Amino acid sequence: MKYLVLIFLLFASAAVFAQSHGDKPLIQFSGVVHNADSAVVIVPYVSITNTSFHNQVNLSNYKGYFSFVVHEQDTLRFTCVGYAPVTVVIPSNLSGKSYTLQVGIKSQIINLPAFHVFPWATTDEFKKDFLTIKLADDDLEIARKNISKASLTAMYNTLPRDAQEIQSANAQAMHTNILNSHSLTPNPLLNPLAWGSLIKQISDADSK
Repeated sequence: MKYLVLIFLLFASAAVFAQSHGDKPLIQFSGVVHNADSAVVIVPYVSITNTSFHNQVNLSNYKGYFSFVVHEQDTLRFTCVGYAPVTVVIPSNLSGKSYTLQVGIKSQIINLPAFHVFPWATTDEFKKDFLTIKLADDDLEIARKNISKASLTAMYNTLPRDAQEIQSANAQAMHTNILNSHSLTPNPLLNPLAWGSLIKQISDADSK
């Protein structure tokens, strides 16, 4: 009994299919989808919807090639993201059982309205940030800061000595040793003038 019901449903669906298409002959529809502005540019993965046959959807491959079975006078809709849709109708009374077509679709440019994003939620926040803004220094101010005494002192204390500076210091030390090689090296602790200068510096610092 189940087999009889199944056979009956198959015959019923075949009858509905034949009535809906009016016994139209089958056609092997093949082709390539390319950019309408340039026949060389291939458009891959285009959706092809047969609106005349239950919206059956086929897809072209990565080279834009497609091939599937349709009926004569079927309406096919080619759609792809970024391109305007194109409708193709299969002609009737074809001499053979195949139909080949090059489908050209045009790029679709949609101009969206401009949207400006501001980092301030209110006008008061903008005024507050604008009044407290710190302008960047120009080239002259940057040069003044780089050659200032404080900047040079900081670089002198932190930057390593280069080879030329080390060689100059060693040469000066050797020259001093040669000059004092046959005489006693003066000791600043025994120099009364040095002690007077030190006491004067300490007193000036206390007064300040």
